[in-house]
Amino acid sequence: MVDEKILVVDDERPIAEIIKYNLNKEGFDVQTVYDGEEAIKAVHSIKPDLVILDVMLPKKSGFEVLREIRMQCVMPVLMLTAKEEEQDRVTGLELGADDYIVKPYSNRELVARVKANLRRVKLSNSEEEMKAKITKIGNIEINFNNFEVFKYGEKVDLTNREFDLLKYFILNPNKTFNREHLLKEVWNYEYGDLRTVDVTITRLRQKIETNNDKYIVTKRGVGYYFNNGN
Repeated sequence: MVDEKILVVDDERPIAEIIKYNLNKEGFDVQTVYDGEEAIKAVHSIKPDLVILDVMLPKKSGFEVLREIRMQCVMPVLMLTAKEEEQDRVTGLELGADDYIVKPYSNRELVARVKANLRRVKLSNSEEEMKAKITKIGNIEINFNNFEVFKYGEKVDLTNREFDLLKYFILNPNKTFNREHLLKEVWNYEYGDLRTVDVTITRLRQKIETNNDKYIVTKRGVGYYFNNGN
């Protein structure tokens, strides 16, 4: 029996209820709210395992809600964006969304995305996956047990997806991976928008690198690899 709690935030109530119905069928505990202000309150009161967040909301936009969530919480956030608004998807990823799904979408796809994100979190929390407690590379330190990263002794706030991507690189140093491979191994997707990988890598670089410390290297026309100095 699934017991994960999911918060659905969408001002179109019929859509929110359809999402709730389909996730309830899968055994999820689903709560719905219909504006940005209520979303912030619900995140703190319900403490959901995952948030499905529409971009267009009254009172506070989805981006404002996401920004506030990321100031205090690390649960996966799946954003709902309009098909024609590519910039919405890029902005959501830059603000720390773990995933997005484009309207119109199939209910089957939405359920699959929810399960994939929750499965990724469970794998991240698994002790079997932790091959090291603390790893130091250059001027960054990674604590796999506490999911913490420090740069020059200062804590760096990473989203779940950014941490998973960094961990994958660290555990596979100096190996070049194309975007399709990273999307499958880190995002658990067989297919998807490859720009998701590029945007997340750019955001991760901004957080862990400096002008003198470069870790994630682009191999033009091939993919990315992690330079651990060895």
